[in-house]
Amino acid sequence: MVISTAQTFRELLTQPEIIIIPGVYDCLSAKLAEKTGFKIASTSGFGIAASTLGLPDYGFLTATEMLYSVGRITQTISIPLIADCDTGYGNALNVIRTVKDAVQIGLAGIILEDQEWPKKCGHFEGKRVISMQEHANKIRAAVEARGDSNLVIIARTDARATLGLETALSRGKYYVDAGADVLFIEAPQSVQELEIITQTFPDVPLVANIVEGGKTPEITTTELQELGFKIVFFPLTALMAATEVMSACFQHLKAQGSTINLSGMMNFQDFQNLMNVPEYLEIENKFRA
Repeated sequence: MVISTAQTFRELLTQPEIIIIPGVYDCLSAKLAEKTGFKIASTSGFGIAASTLGLPDYGFLTATEMLYSVGRITQTISIPLIADCDTGYGNALNVIRTVKDAVQIGLAGIILEDQEWPKKCGHFEGKRVISMQEHANKIRAAVEARGDSNLVIIARTDARATLGLETALSRGKYYVDAGADVLFIEAPQSVQELEIITQTFPDVPLVANIVEGGKTPEITTTELQELGFKIVFFPLTALMAATEVMSACFQHLKAQGSTINLSGMMNFQDFQNLMNVPEYLEIENKFRA
């Protein structure tokens, strides 16, 4: 029997160690995450918006663009992929379609947040949230729409920023009762707040989201596990690192007029191997006239 990536994700949730999940933003970054040995990866709305549109996470990305991008990634890797599906792109009806599309393209899990549309990055200012009841109904719709696919539903609340931690905790309880498998309270602003979240939900798989330079304190994954978190996302780490390296590369090329003495590049042969060039050459020769 073939085990789906969603079932693999569910099995990871039952294991004792915290799940460290790198953020990927295209097929290349996803292949690197898999090659490095990560058991699961995730996309972020900011990562996809920045890499495909050159725009911030301000709700510019459509459902079609998001699903197209993550669909290509699922075809590239064999490890489970979680997709940030923003608000589900509308009301409960839109969520149903988003979930069915997510199942069809082979996602292991999706994140659904309670922001108003157009949404913003969870670590930006000026966020606004919909009513608790409306988002709970969207979670119920998602649970029903996934059928027997085992798709993991991660409910996210952004209420901490505008309504305070207590309201965010209340919303979290409501979303878990609505059927969410995992709870994601975005952007707690201190270690004490992280502790309160885990104390409030001792039996629920919880997400910590580490955005370097963002609102949540950057503590170690060991510390997060000791607090009681099950998942830690690093959604923008790879993208920001790659951006810094590309910037330095272009500056060197502009200043020197060549790439002589440019450090930090992958060897061309290693890059070919990463892209499976030898394998495709073998297939090409097999069918050569």
